[in-house]
Amino acid sequence: MPQVQEGSFLTLHYRMTGPQGQTIIDTFEQGQPATLSLGAGELSPAIEQRLLGLEEGTHTVIELAAGEAFGERQPEMQQWVARKLLNQLGDPHEQYAVGDVVQFPTPGGLGTYAGAVREVRADGAVLFDFNHPLAGQPVRFELQLIGVL
Repeated sequence: MPQVQEGSFLTLHYRMTGPQGQTIIDTFEQGQPATLSLGAGELSPAIEQRLLGLEEGTHTVIELAAGEAFGERQPEMQQWVARKLLNQLGDPHEQYAVGDVVQFPTPGGLGTYAGAVREVRADGAVLFDFNHPLAGQPVRFELQLIGVL
């Protein structure tokens, strides 16, 4: 049976749930398995490490401790962004509310990254949290390994 190794191309169903059992993503429900390449950054390094050596056909659950899947929460990843800059980056009439997730362009402009609104000041400045939403949280990762190339 083929086994997962560095650089393997995988076809799998997976369900990731957060600390209260809330479903983050579930390809079992969607009926369409995921295909991904190990080492391409599509899964967290901690999850990829746990996949190494698994045989095609395996159905298992990986429990990741708080902070293991997406790192610890980092206070410096929370930053105030001035309203003037937000107006330059997007719609000047945009209203931000706590809980909103906003996409920002990467410095090179080739990609985006997300920040969650934590607080909005009277002057319009917004406190964004750029930590992964599951940083510092335990994660449960159930998978069924359909194919390994």
